[in-house]
Amino acid sequence: MGTQRIATSKDPQQAGEREPLLRVVNLSKSFGGVKAVDSVSVEMYEGEIVALVGDNGAGKSTFVKILSGAYTKDSGLIYWKGREVEFRSPADARSCGIETLHQTLALVDCLDAVSNVFLGRERRKEGLARYLGVLDNRSMREETQRIIRSLNVNIPSIDTEVRYLSGGQRQSIAIARSVLFGARLIIMDEPLAALGVEESRQVLETIRALKRRGLSILVISHNLEHVFSTADRVIVLKNGRLMGTRRIDEVTRAEVVAMIMGQGDSAGV
Repeated sequence: MGTQRIATSKDPQQAGEREPLLRVVNLSKSFGGVKAVDSVSVEMYEGEIVALVGDNGAGKSTFVKILSGAYTKDSGLIYWKGREVEFRSPADARSCGIETLHQTLALVDCLDAVSNVFLGRERRKEGLARYLGVLDNRSMREETQRIIRSLNVNIPSIDTEVRYLSGGQRQSIAIARSVLFGARLIIMDEPLAALGVEESRQVLETIRALKRRGLSILVISHNLEHVFSTADRVIVLKNGRLMGTRRIDEVTRAEVVAMIMGQGDSAGV
């Protein structure tokens, strides 16, 4: 495959002058006779929030599972910072800097914020203590406090077991974990599902804080109000196909709804 560019934005700074952080070309995935993702080509850039929308069965979850390494693609190409990559497992995606937050969040309720942030990647003290498996609790506490403060996350205490935190606070702990370990692209699957108005506002502000840090965020959402108040661009899928990619400031809600229903133009630009 050559260096064909897929035009997904009318912004010349994105479409022509900057190298995409992530570029997928003709990505496809089938289950039996059903094409869940059908020749989808999109780009993402550093420091932008992109919403992925579409009805149930549109292919959103399959698409992000390919990007997260949970599914292997049938065909197509994936480029990360201009280099072709293959994701055969979630570890492959994480090694590039792609972290995925599923609705379950993968938090351990009986552990506190620090233990959840460092879960599976605990720090050990240096010297003999490292070989004895002694954890560097002070360092992990300080780092957790630093990242939570930088994201403007409000939790009662980092010592609180996450079972006692609100849904929005739990989301923030999962986000902090992703940031701490070097994520450059965070994929979020319906992060505001089942959250109240205030909790949703706090999570949206955390997402904006990620953008200010230069991170990219791909958010699956059904809520167009949240999409239009937060995202820079919107990607619309229907029946596994790309219906369009639009900048939020260049599209109306009615046009996005039309694409979701299959009534818009499917040029993908």
